[in-house]
Amino acid sequence: MSDAGVEAAALQLLVDLKAGKVAMADLLGPLHGPRTGLTTGGAPPPPTPQPQVNAADFAAAEEAPALPAEDKFNKALVDNVHPPDYVNPAPSDCYDLVVIGAGVSGLLSVIMAKGLGMRCALVERHYMGGDCLNVGCVPSKALIACARRVHDVRTAAPFGVRLRADAVEVDFPAIMERMRAIRAEISAADGVARYARDFCEHVFLGQATFSGAHSVIVSGGAAGDRVLRFRKAMIATGGSAAVPPALRGGGGSGGGGGSGGVPYLSNANFFNLEELPPRLCVVGAGPIGLELAQSMARLGSRVTCLERGARIMGREDEDAAAAVRASMERDGVTFVTGASLQRVELLCRGALYRRPFHRYRVSYSTTASGSGGGGGGALLGLECDAVLVAAGRVPNVVGLGLESVGVQYDARRGVIVDETFRTTAPSGDVYACGDCASPYKFTHAADWQARAAVRNMFLGTRERLADLMIPWATYTDPEVAHVGLYESDLRERGVAFETYTRQLADVDRCRCEGVAEGFILGATIVAERAGDMISEVSVAMQCGVGAGRLAGVIHPYPTTQEAVRQAAAQYNKRYRTPVVNRALQLLLDQRRTREDSSEWWAEVLSSAAATAAAAKQKG
Repeated sequence: MSDAGVEAAALQLLVDLKAGKVAMADLLGPLHGPRTGLTTGGAPPPPTPQPQVNAADFAAAEEAPALPAEDKFNKALVDNVHPPDYVNPAPSDCYDLVVIGAGVSGLLSVIMAKGLGMRCALVERHYMGGDCLNVGCVPSKALIACARRVHDVRTAAPFGVRLRADAVEVDFPAIMERMRAIRAEISAADGVARYARDFCEHVFLGQATFSGAHSVIVSGGAAGDRVLRFRKAMIATGGSAAVPPALRGGGGSGGGGGSGGVPYLSNANFFNLEELPPRLCVVGAGPIGLELAQSMARLGSRVTCLERGARIMGREDEDAAAAVRASMERDGVTFVTGASLQRVELLCRGALYRRPFHRYRVSYSTTASGSGGGGGGALLGLECDAVLVAAGRVPNVVGLGLESVGVQYDARRGVIVDETFRTTAPSGDVYACGDCASPYKFTHAADWQARAAVRNMFLGTRERLADLMIPWATYTDPEVAHVGLYESDLRERGVAFETYTRQLADVDRCRCEGVAEGFILGATIVAERAGDMISEVSVAMQCGVGAGRLAGVIHPYPTTQEAVRQAAAQYNKRYRTPVVNRALQLLLDQRRTREDSSEWWAEVLSSAAATAAAAKQKG
C-alpha cells in the first residue's frame, strides 16, 4: 500500500474508532472478554500471595542483598539487575513516562509505552526484576522443583522402585546453588542493560521521590541526585512481607537483629540460606508460607506453621484447603490454626543462613476454634532454628513523597486508584498498578494491569481492573488453581449456578500416575499441575465458551487435562429435557419404521402447525 493509501486508511480507522465501529482492542488486541460483571476482577479481594493484614500492626520487611555476595551466580545476578559500577545518566528535558519500580508492572509499563512510541525513564532502588525474579516466583519454583524430586524418590515404592530410607541424600547447598544459577541466567532478560537498550531512554538506580506535579528526584546514585520531568508517571513499587510486632526490628540486609528485634527470614532473604535449618517455624499459612513450608519439610526440616485464621487458605474452597493440609501433614508439617504470635525470643545467637543457626523460642496463643495448639487462650511455645515470616503483604508506599503531589494512599490498600488505575493526583497524570495498588498480588495480574493502565494514560481507553479475568495458583503439592467467582461470591450476587465435580482418581491417566486425590470443582482445580490446567478454563470463560461447547472439544487420551472436559461434560445432562427426549423418541421411531422420511416430516410440520394454532386459540 502506498503512503497515501496508508494515510487514508488510518484516517478512516480513526473515524470508525470515534463512531464506535471498532474498538482499541481491535487495533492492539483485547485484554479481556465481554463485560459480564462476573469476571474475577469484579470479585472481592482474592487469596493474595499472603492474607491481608492490619497494616497498622505490621511493618514492611527490609530489602536484602543477594548473599553470599562472593557467589559467582549472585555476582552475575547483581551485575545484571543492579550493577555496582552503574552511573545514572544525565536526564532528558522531559520524558513521556517515568516509571517508579522495576518489578513486573514497572517493566511492562515501559515495554507497552515504548510500543506506542513513548520516551521512558525507569527508576529502581533495589534489584531490577522485583520480587518475582529475585525473591519470589523464580527462586521459589526452583526450590519446589527440587523438593518434588526428593518426594518422588522417597515415594517411588508403589512404582517398583525401592530404596532404603537412608539411601536418599539431600544436598541442600547444591539445591540453593542450582536456584542461584537459574535466577542469574534469567536475570539478563530483566536487567539494566537490556531495558536501557530496548525499552527506555534512560534507567536510573536510586530512590525516587515526587518533587512536583510532573517531576521526581532520584537520589542515591554515584553521580548525585537526578531530577526527572515527565508528562505521565506510573507508580509500580510493589509490596513487601509484613512483619508482626513480635519480630519488628530484625531481619534486614544482613539478617542481624536491631532496635529490640530478633533476626528472621522473609521472602526478601529466605533464598540466602546456605544450609538447611533443622527446625523451621513459619508464621502464616498463605500461599508463600505453604509453598516454602512443604518444600523445606520435604528437604528435611521439621516445620511448624502458625496460622491466625481458623483454617489454611481461607478464601479457597474448603475441600481444596483440606487436600493441601492433608498432603503437607503427610510430609511432616505441623499446623496450628487460630494462633496469634505473641513473642519471639532469641535463646542462643548463631547465624541466620548457615550452621550454627540461631535458636529461638516462639510463643503464641490460640483461639478455641484453633487446631494443633492446645486449649483456647493458652500461651504455648516451640523452639526452632529459623523463623520465616509469611503473614501477609504490605504495599511499598512510604518515602515516595506521594503526599506532596496529592496521591492518596493507606498502609493496607496501598495507592488509591480509580477503576482505570488513575491516582488522586490533581494533575490526573499519575497512575499506579501492581502490588502497590491492587488486592490481586500476582505477577500475571500486575502484568495485565500495566498493559491496561498504559493504554488508558496514553490512548484514553477505559480498561478496568473489574474486567480482567485473573486466574491464580498456589504451588503446593497438590497445587490449587482458581479462576472466576467462588460459590460464596455468586450467592452474594444472587446468581443461580450449578456445580460440577470430577475426582482425579477416576481419570485414567491419573490412575496410571498414581494420583489418589485431587479434583476439579467448578473453576477450582486441585491437582499436581493445577496451575497449568486452569488456563483452559480461563480461555473458555474469557471467550464465552460454555461448558457444553468445552465438553465437545476433543482432548488427547489419556491425559490429566481430560478431567476438565469430563467435568464440563456433566453439563450435557441439561440438554435432555422432556421436550428433547420426546422429539428424539419420535425421530427414532420414524427411522425404525419408515424408509421415506419426506412423508413423515410433512406430517410433523402439519401436526406442529395445528398444535400451535390450538394453543394460540386457547390462549
